[in-house]
Amino acid sequence: MPDAITTLHVFDATTEGFEADVLHKSLQTPVLVDFWAEWCGPCKQLGPVLEKLAAEYHGSFELAKVDVDKQPQLAEAFQVRSIPTVFLVKGGQIVDGFPGVLPEGQIREFLKQHGVEPGEAPPVADDEADAAPLDPQAEVARLRAAVAEAPDNAELRLDLAVALLQTGEGDEATRLLDALPANLATDDRTVMARARLGFAALAKDAPALEALQQAIAANPDDLRARHLLGARHIVAGQSEAALEQFIEMLARDRNYDGGLPRTALIDAFRVTEDAALVGRYRRRMSSLLF
Repeated sequence: MPDAITTLHVFDATTEGFEADVLHKSLQTPVLVDFWAEWCGPCKQLGPVLEKLAAEYHGSFELAKVDVDKQPQLAEAFQVRSIPTVFLVKGGQIVDGFPGVLPEGQIREFLKQHGVEPGEAPPVADDEADAAPLDPQAEVARLRAAVAEAPDNAELRLDLAVALLQTGEGDEATRLLDALPANLATDDRTVMARARLGFAALAKDAPALEALQQAIAANPDDLRARHLLGARHIVAGQSEAALEQFIEMLARDRNYDGGLPRTALIDAFRVTEDAALVGRYRRRMSSLLF
């Protein structure tokens, strides 16, 4: 990432200019503040997505980049404990935020919930809106054939890995993901797939659902049981039940097992397709963290 950000609607924020460049500006235009560092791998995943959105939204919001190594006073003032961390400033005040890397779609939903819409929304084709849901097995078969015809096409192999997750073929999906080139290793689909595989691995060796529920009833502070129960719910397609377990973990002990509650929530957000549900739990997570 360059030392000076010059992209339209994206700028470097400094301690000296923060009041004028961010707080005062937010009285007219919302400002998304991205705390990052050059050495931070996840920051390099999130940063380009935020910059892309800033350009696509055509001034509906401004993106302020804060290098925590160069602006430690700002990081301290915002009580930033991990990076990347993002805050939304409107009317001169912090109104919301999120820690970690989110998929582009969830960031769009986050902005929408605060009244930030793109300058020009892309039209949705009628045939896309009316399309029938894909049959998972048929999609795997189609992608297998496509990969056979173009074995060097890494995008197709990634698509196949994601499709295989829908049919429970995690081992093959893992092999495909492990063989992806570096430029696709941080793709939103890859991150989502690995999060889903992680939950599947946890659920595979976890005690039975009833046993986990009984363990939690006997000891509500049994965060290991809550984590495993959440993983079982994710695998079963019960996203809200999983998120409830993970948010309860965060409320009881945010530092448990090296920050596992926060990590579990972020991974659950990545695999949950219901944007409104994700938004609701992301706000609850923010209220607990900030």
